[in-house]
Amino acid sequence: MVKKTNGDSTNADSAGSPASFEEAMAELAQLVTQMESGQLPLEASVAAYARGSELVKFCAGQLDKVEAQVKVLEGDMLKPFADDEAGQ
Repeated sequence: MVKKTNGDSTNADSAGSPASFEEAMAELAQLVTQMESGQLPLEASVAAYARGSELVKFCAGQLDKVEAQVKVLEGDMLKPFADDEAGQ
């Protein structure tokens, strides 16, 4: 169960998944800024950390999906960028 607080309008959708990778990154950046300010009470900091962890997992999952799509498109022939530059 997710407990919503009436005073927290910045994370109104915090119970659900973000609509996109970009939305998740924007929310994560906002959470980091709030936490770095040092102005959040302890409980709010813990909640922000938990939400941030969810967002990181969501973003990692999205990146994994895109990587799999690229591998299919490239025929699983991906090469690291460092190898391309090191050979020149």
